[in-house]
Amino acid sequence: MPMKTYMAKMEEVERKWMLFDAEGAVLGRLAAKIAPVLMGKNKVTYTPQADCGDFVIVINAEKVRMTGTKEDTKEYDWYTGYPGGHKYRSYKHQKEMRPAEVIELAVRRMLPKTRSARNMFRRLKVYAGPTHEHQAQQPQKIELS
Repeated sequence: MPMKTYMAKMEEVERKWMLFDAEGAVLGRLAAKIAPVLMGKNKVTYTPQADCGDFVIVINAEKVRMTGTKEDTKEYDWYTGYPGGHKYRSYKHQKEMRPAEVIELAVRRMLPKTRSARNMFRRLKVYAGPTHEHQAQQPQKIELS
């Protein structure tokens, strides 16, 4: 008798809180560890159509680093919607102004391009400094190797 494939249901999903410390971490490698946790790919009950990911807290976002010359050459761009409205901002300037947004953008771009990705992204909490307001949830600290 063939074994049935387990499909998780939204009612059965148990969400945990994970804590990542970005101090000294490489931006892309950190984002590559966070995105699967938000999607739920780190669980044995992963089901693609069910959002079974965990909550993620990232602290010390201002202390994240880049490898090579990317710190000097990387740019963030966006379009305002007006003619000639293509804007650019360097990585250094972005990190100085909004350090949390640097990590948020890296993680968001690693999530699937679907409606459920918006819900996954809402579970990401990024803080520039070492303190966060989620001690009551007792987050589990994840070590980056």
